[in-house]
Amino acid sequence: MEKIKMTTPLVEMDGDEMTRILWKMIKDELLLPFIDLNTEYYDLGLEHRNATDDKVTVESAEATKKYGVAVKCATITPNAARMTEYNLKEMWKSPNGTIRAILDGTVFRTPIIVKGIEPCVKNWKKPITIARHAYGDVYKATEMKVAGAGKAELVFTDENGKETRELIHEFKGAGVIQGQHNLNNSIESFARSCFTYALASKQDLWFATKDTISKKYDHTFKDVFNEIFEAEYADKFKETGIEYFYTLIDDAVARVMKSEGGYIWACKNYDGDVMSDMVSSAFGSLAMMTSVLVSPDGYYEYEAAHGTVQRHYYKHLKGEETSTNSVATIFAWTGALRKRGELDGNTALSEFADKLEQACIKTIEEGKMTKDLALITTNPNPAVLSSQDFIRAVRATLQEMV
Repeated sequence: MEKIKMTTPLVEMDGDEMTRILWKMIKDELLLPFIDLNTEYYDLGLEHRNATDDKVTVESAEATKKYGVAVKCATITPNAARMTEYNLKEMWKSPNGTIRAILDGTVFRTPIIVKGIEPCVKNWKKPITIARHAYGDVYKATEMKVAGAGKAELVFTDENGKETRELIHEFKGAGVIQGQHNLNNSIESFARSCFTYALASKQDLWFATKDTISKKYDHTFKDVFNEIFEAEYADKFKETGIEYFYTLIDDAVARVMKSEGGYIWACKNYDGDVMSDMVSSAFGSLAMMTSVLVSPDGYYEYEAAHGTVQRHYYKHLKGEETSTNSVATIFAWTGALRKRGELDGNTALSEFADKLEQACIKTIEEGKMTKDLALITTNPNPAVLSSQDFIRAVRATLQEMV
């Protein structure tokens, strides 16, 4: 068959460890045989980020602004052990945090539902979408170690030089300090993205923080959401027959566990990071969740919601066989290709993305899957496939469909 042409490039952000290996397999087996792939490539592997003083991460985000759609592989956020392992110049910040700070917007994460992979929470019947704020908080925090006794203060100096001070703590000995921030316009974008997404998908929207403890920081989020909802979205929600409500995050967790799903749960940046892992794992696997950053300026960045699968990578380096689930990474590519097709009026590209997703699901429902799914499936006789064999099985299913 003739390969599908692309008129505008995708921004391609390569990554680290086992997901980097899967990235190449997916391109070789599932994309290049069918698409005349057109990407602007950025290597976000930790070694290259270190060599470029992390400038490549900023460049990839700026390219996303230029072309509108990006697809990203999982990347390492280094800790002290990684500093030594990769001989890093410094402990570079999360590339996801850097990209999200530049693009702003909201990350929407939704479990991929497959027959035979049942949720751990028995009453969950429908997907739960996590809407995660994509700017600030701990991901843009400034940290300091305190060596001994002293006074720590939060100081704001306005443009006229006037200072406002709040005592953080009177230290009697060693400790640590962390300063976080957020921006009203980013919180407003987050709110509007969530309300718009809820209307488009006709799903209820929940928002949860801890404003009873954080009476200024978290309470600002609560107030902004409420003001925008009442001024711009209340009537639309009523007409559509959906609901918005705010609750404390501990109450939201309790409600989520007793619900049947089928709604959007909006969370601040770190809360959304943690809760999306909980939701995806409870629905089956961290590798069975879609993730897309939607910017208020119309930029889209698709990625897998999980990490770089370090343990499998070390096995791979020893020449041992791995059975790593590549579904979320495949769906990152399909999401980006579909959106590229929609924006360019390239129906063939969008339809191919749909077929590749269907091929993934069909392959698993026929009993061919990676080990993580085989351990939890209700399918009586699953075939446990290696990382590469699963991708090849998806290709065989896809070829039958196209």
